[in-house]
Amino acid sequence: MDQIFAPWRIEWVEREGGNDDIDGCVFCAFAEGDPAEDRERRVVARTDHSFVLLNNYPYNPGHVMVIPHAHTGDYRELDDEVLLDHARLKQRTFDALDEGLGPDAYNAGLNLGGGAAGGSIDDHLHTHVVPRWEGDTNFMPVISDTQVIVEAVEDTYERLHEAFAEQDDAATEGDDHAVRLALDG
Repeated sequence: MDQIFAPWRIEWVEREGGNDDIDGCVFCAFAEGDPAEDRERRVVARTDHSFVLLNNYPYNPGHVMVIPHAHTGDYRELDDEVLLDHARLKQRTFDALDEGLGPDAYNAGLNLGGGAAGGSIDDHLHTHVVPRWEGDTNFMPVISDTQVIVEAVEDTYERLHEAFAEQDDAATEGDDHAVRLALDG
């Protein structure tokens, strides 16, 4: 049997209290947060109504979440403007991941409906986007030949920040700030 070595996941497994420095919803705090803290919090891109957050404990390099600013766990509550912004930012995220990491495919999805859906934050919806490569981890790593493509989260942030910054209508105030994207209405 092959062993998968992903030491960064132990922080998630053993964590207590999550983001203790944040009162209330962590996604709301990041949406409204100081842009100078974007790199520290791993916010890689922003629009008027959504942002892209690199997952601290990724299943694969480039595992991000596209998160609307609107605090709701119900997808049906998003108004048309937020819904369109969220969808367009997902498109731009796929472009940045293609450019920065070159995966073979993606898994993308939402955990909706509370704890039974498997998410750890169920009151603020977010779309997970997980890049996939031929031969990477899968749902049956115990019985197949599995190779984990590993990269430090900080290195992935650099690659995605650069890829977002190269997109049309992108602006940034520097490496510590998320790339600001203007999405056409």
